[in-house]
Amino acid sequence: MLSVFDALQETLSGQESFPDKESVNRILSRLEKAVRETRDTLPKLRKAGVVDAGALGMYIFFEGFFRTLAGLDNSYRPVTEIFPGLLTISPAFHETLESGYCVDFVLKADAPAENLAQIAAGQESAVILRDGDLYKIHLHTDDREKIRSRMGALGSVMAWEDDNLALQIRDFMNAPADAALHIMTDAAGSLTRDDAKKRGFTLLNSYLNVGDQSMPETYFHPADLYRAMSAGVKVSTSQASVFERHQCYASALARFEKVLYLCVGSVFTGNYSVALEWKKEHDPENRMMVIDTGAASGRLGVMVLATQSFLVRTKDMNRTIAFARDAVARCEEYVFLDKLQYLAAGGRLSKTSAFFGDMLKMKPVVSPQPDGAKKMGVVRSRADQIKMALDKLAAVLAPDDSALIMLEYSDNIEQVSEFRKQAQKLYPRAEIILQPLSLTSGAHMGPGTWGVAFLRIEEKSVDGG
Repeated sequence: MLSVFDALQETLSGQESFPDKESVNRILSRLEKAVRETRDTLPKLRKAGVVDAGALGMYIFFEGFFRTLAGLDNSYRPVTEIFPGLLTISPAFHETLESGYCVDFVLKADAPAENLAQIAAGQESAVILRDGDLYKIHLHTDDREKIRSRMGALGSVMAWEDDNLALQIRDFMNAPADAALHIMTDAAGSLTRDDAKKRGFTLLNSYLNVGDQSMPETYFHPADLYRAMSAGVKVSTSQASVFERHQCYASALARFEKVLYLCVGSVFTGNYSVALEWKKEHDPENRMMVIDTGAASGRLGVMVLATQSFLVRTKDMNRTIAFARDAVARCEEYVFLDKLQYLAAGGRLSKTSAFFGDMLKMKPVVSPQPDGAKKMGVVRSRADQIKMALDKLAAVLAPDDSALIMLEYSDNIEQVSEFRKQAQKLYPRAEIILQPLSLTSGAHMGPGTWGVAFLRIEEKSVDGG
């Protein structure tokens, strides 16, 4: 990655005029060359036949930066077109297992930087960035608890993330193989980045705005969102830019023969219309099929997971598309709200109605439908919510049915986990998964919300009958 910065410095030092189309193209041409050269800098990259991911990421950033600076906003190319043959790992490559943890954390400390550097120096891949009394630290270690303890003794650990390197490599080695049909959907479907990586579909983000912080919803931790909401922090949601969405469509079609976009309901966002408009200009061969699912949160998530599983089992493009349409028609979801005040805060209910509703302990039950979030009933207690959820499941599922059931939680994973045990006893053949409620839904519904989405899996669709 550092070689890209070296190339940038070298190119900028020779610039006499800036910015214009010619100078930007000259800069990017040099950066492209630097990225290509990274394939031969490390034996592992050379064996894998790919460029360095960090260098590629910096190229993407600088391309956007310089083209925007020069007013060339509409002249971007997919990276698959810029670096053909250098972004797909060779089938002959086999990753070697590593042990330990990849750790990222933020430390607030008055201690001298030398003290932190001394601790980090004994670890691999250590990087320390400082901003006042805040330190952003990345390292690889065999003993994450020891590192946390030693760093914590120097200050306050503000944020901490660690990943098991062995599990990362295992997941990489077991990643689903590319298929002729690729599924794409929206993160509004109560799906996570881990789901997308492990199961092999593409996830398009919406954004969460929490106080003065704005990030893709899949990068927020649910606990952080609900803690902020409980503290009265202003929370809102927004869509990715049209440009970002267009780039996602182009990237998918550059990598896959056909793409099936199971789109969040058009009544909830403009994603469906944006995708159709893009297709008119960029998809003359109709390689991307877009289905308006009329769904969001768990209902969308169940459709996607069931369709992806069907595709993996059958490897049949046409049957998979038919399965998806059937799932859209049959999948159900019921979302149980705890309080109305958060709907009022987002302008979806009057504050007066919310006040009296909460005072009377009215807990609405809603379901995302093609014409919007439909009110399915009102209950007054947690026990009533559970009874209604079980009644809705029983109306569709027999005890011996195969089914996919998604249970969604907000800040109440323990309670929802208990319901999962109850449901598993009633439906032993069902796959019952526990998922965080889509945070763009949670941002409007608030802490205490939970939901159940389900789809009965018909044997004939699986067996080909």
